[in-house]
Amino acid sequence: MKTLYWLVKREFWEHRGGFIWTPVITGSIFLLMTVLTIITGEVLGHHSQMFHMNGVNGNWDIGRNANAESMKQFGVALDMMMCVSAAIVLGIAAIVIFFYCLGSLYDDRRDKSIMFWQSLPIANWKTVVSKVLSAVFIAPAIAAVLGVAAGIVMILTTASVAAFHGLNLWTTLASAHPVALVLNIVGLIPLYALCALPTIGWLMLCSAWARSKPFLWAFIIPLAGWFAVWWLHLLGTPGLSAQWFFSHVAARMLFAVAPGNWLGFVDSTGIPDEDVFGHLSLLHNYTALGSGELWLGVLAGAAMLAGAIWLRRWRDEA
Repeated sequence: MKTLYWLVKREFWEHRGGFIWTPVITGSIFLLMTVLTIITGEVLGHHSQMFHMNGVNGNWDIGRNANAESMKQFGVALDMMMCVSAAIVLGIAAIVIFFYCLGSLYDDRRDKSIMFWQSLPIANWKTVVSKVLSAVFIAPAIAAVLGVAAGIVMILTTASVAAFHGLNLWTTLASAHPVALVLNIVGLIPLYALCALPTIGWLMLCSAWARSKPFLWAFIIPLAGWFAVWWLHLLGTPGLSAQWFFSHVAARMLFAVAPGNWLGFVDSTGIPDEDVFGHLSLLHNYTALGSGELWLGVLAGAAMLAGAIWLRRWRDEA
């Protein structure tokens, strides 16, 4: 376990630019756009639209005459701000994770550093597992915390502007729930990790197998399979659906690192769009574990990771 800990730490330090600075830059850009929007609204005199508007459940006012219902709805708006901020940062982090996995086993063969690492008494499975843990736990957790942190700065800015229009600053901040939001998002990371395994396994298998251009191989093979299914269906082969193959096989091989990758396995039709914590409820989202398709993806991802471990041992650059 100690070896695995240091391997994960090595991955973090080698890729801290993608794991830390990419979310920081993304959050900073999002904050800058928010500040510019607020400044534009103030300059153009649109603050009345910002603080006296149609809420999700009717008209609400958060000025000097704000009531309890208005503050509750304003709290929902602030929570949604933080949720949107976290979603944007996690979305960019998903792109980082995608390319991290794609190059995780290919890059050390390309620069020959694999010869050094294989000379050490470190099992190949530990190296691969450390990269998987970095992709499905370390990177999403950092992105989630930094995304919500950017959202907190954003609501502080919004609350400060609201204070200039007659609203009590502390009353405004008390209506938001940043701690609960962070706990819910971080609590969903294990579920995210399970649903991301098909893509993680496929990308790392391509990274271990491809002699060059793993990105092209990672896309060409699933899309070629989709085209073959479509062609056979066109010829009249029964029981084949190109749409089903793309959404259940090709898409899960390529895009399952996206945030909310478990949503296809849960039923959220009874939850209102504005109910942030209803959509983030751990009990609600973990019902996805009852899906057989989810576990088939986990088994497929584990099998592909096993293939990546084997290839890392025997693959060379002749």
